Amino acid sequence: MNLPPLSKTPLVSIITPSYNQAAYLEQTLTSVLEQDYPRLEYLVIDGASTDGSVDIIKKYADKLAFWVSEKDSGQSEAINKGLARAKGDILAWLNSDDYYLPGAIAAVIKVFEENPDVVLVYGNMLAVDAKGETINLLKYNQLNLADLLCFQIIGQPAVFFRRESLKKAGGLDATYHFLLDHHLWLRIALQGHILHVDKTWAAARYHAKAKNRAKAAEFGREAFRIFDWAKSQPGLAEAVSGVERRARASAHRVDARYLLDGDQPWLALKAWVHALFIHPPTALTRLNILVSALLHLSGLGKLREIVLQRRQARLKQR
Repeated sequence: MNLPPLSKTPLVSIITPSYNQAAYLEQTLTSVLEQDYPRLEYLVIDGASTDGSVDIIKKYADKLAFWVSEKDSGQSEAINKGLARAKGDILAWLNSDDYYLPGAIAAVIKVFEENPDVVLVYGNMLAVDAKGETINLLKYNQLNLADLLCFQIIGQPAVFFRRESLKKAGGLDATYHFLLDHHLWLRIALQGHILHVDKTWAAARYHAKAKNRAKAAEFGREAFRIFDWAKSQPGLAEAVSGVERRARASAHRVDARYLLDGDQPWLALKAWVHALFIHPPTALTRLNILVSALLHLSGLGKLREIVLQRRQARLKQR
C-alpha cells in the first residue's frame, strides 16, 4: 500500500462512543482535551444515555468538533458514526470508561512521522479498577498478521491508525460487539506494517459492568467466528492455513481467559484444556489460566486475589 505523506502537523481525530458511563466519562473527555497536541478533533457519540452523561458532554461541548446523543445499535455503530464524520489523517477511538495518559497523542504522531510505511501503531496500556487504581501494566510485543490471527490481543485504547488504511479496510463490522476491534486490526494489517512502541499511552478500566466481565462468554464466541471468517477471506485464508492449529487453540485460550474474568472457572478450565489438546504450546503460554481456574474450583480463589493485590502494590511503588 502506497501511503501519502503526512502533513507537517497532521490532524488527529478521536471518537468516544458513550452510553451510561457518567461515573467515568469526564475523565475520558479531559484526558483527550488536555493533550498537548495542537491539531486535535474530538467527536463524542452518545447512545441516548439517561444517567447524566449528556450534561457532562454539554459541559465540554464548545471544545468538541461534534457530539450527538441518540439511540444506536451499540458500540460499533457509534464508532462508525464518528469515523464517518472524522477528518483526521490519524484516527482512534477511546471508550467512555478509558483514558489517555498525558503526551500520548504527540508521541503517536512522532512515531507515524518516523515510520511512513506503518499503517497502525500501538503502545502499552495500564489496567485500572473502578476507582482508577492501577492493577496491571499490559506490555505488548511486536506482532505480525499471523500473531493477530492467533488472537494476540492488542489493548484497543493504545491503538492509532491511518485514515488511508481504514478506507481500504472498511469500518467496524456492526455485527461484532466484543472483538470488533480485533476484527478491524486484522483487516488493517492486510494493508501494511503495524508497529508496537514500548511506551504506555492509555489506561483501560476494568469494573463490574465492563463487557469483559458482564458478558465474558461472548468474547470466545466471537473469536471462533473471526477464525471461521478469516479462513474464507482473500489475503487471510493462506495466512490462516500456515497457523491453523495454533489459531484454533488460541480461540479456545481467549475463551478461557474471558470466562475466568467472568467468574466461570469450570468453563474456563474446559476451554483451556481444549486449547491444550489442539496445540499444547499455545495453552502452556497461559498456564496462569489453568492455575487460576483450579484455585477457584478448589475454594482457594483468595490466593489469586492475594497475588493480584501484591502486584497492584508493586505497581503503586513505581
